[in-house]
Amino acid sequence: MSVLVRAILLSAFLAAAGAPAVAQEAAATAAKPSLSPEQIEQFLLTSRVMAARSAPTGVTNSQRVTLSDGRLTHDAHVQNVDIQKNVFNAPGAAPELNFKDSYRYNIAGYRLARLLGMDNVPVSVERKIDGKVAAVTWWVDDVLMDELTRGKKPEPEKSGPEPARTAMQLQVMRMFDELIQNRDRNAGNLVWTRDYKMWLIDHTRAFRLGKQLLKPDQIQRCERSLCDALRGLTKETLAKGMDKSLTPLEMDAILARRDLILKQIDARIARRGEAVVMFSLAAP
Repeated sequence: MSVLVRAILLSAFLAAAGAPAVAQEAAATAAKPSLSPEQIEQFLLTSRVMAARSAPTGVTNSQRVTLSDGRLTHDAHVQNVDIQKNVFNAPGAAPELNFKDSYRYNIAGYRLARLLGMDNVPVSVERKIDGKVAAVTWWVDDVLMDELTRGKKPEPEKSGPEPARTAMQLQVMRMFDELIQNRDRNAGNLVWTRDYKMWLIDHTRAFRLGKQLLKPDQIQRCERSLCDALRGLTKETLAKGMDKSLTPLEMDAILARRDLILKQIDARIARRGEAVVMFSLAAP
């Protein structure tokens, strides 16, 4: 019996028992496979949409869909937002010029993270859903909580089983957000799985054209392999890795911010020493 058939039967049984919400979740997570990024990309690009409903959070009218290729069933996040405004006035914030909110930045976020050796940005591909071009993003499994929930927990529970590792992951997030100039890393766009791994999601308001860092003082330390990848990043490798998900101006801005990040890290190393500034974030 295929994974899809088992999921459908399980959903029907639970719904009949008066638990439709649980049934939906069971069908969506009937299989939690170990797949390569390339395999996940292929699944997201070619599998059929079996069901769709509004995503629980966000302001872009995105959808959570259940996909199946006949063997594997899994959920994905679909965002087709593509807005550009000369001036955007957000409540409680200064006006932003040349504002963009675009699905393609989710794809760019995944591609850039992978180019830098990061594995905590879910796979995202470009695909048409219901006739509209969208970013289709792998739904993160085993989510324990978002950052808002984590922030409300008392210490030491907030820092998880390995406080030092949690702090390291937050440093990676801060550096990545400066690199992509992410103006929308709210507490709902950072989730933690049950193994206390941090996942960075929803980058539709990132990749601005500014060539200055937004919060340089927050960059205190750097993950060693990430720093090496930043040093090795060139205009040519960036263009190849982005595969048209970013414009040349957006890529130029990334490289300019990269230079400032490395300048800051090098200055901290000179003041405090490499052993203090650099760290290695091995897989748990």
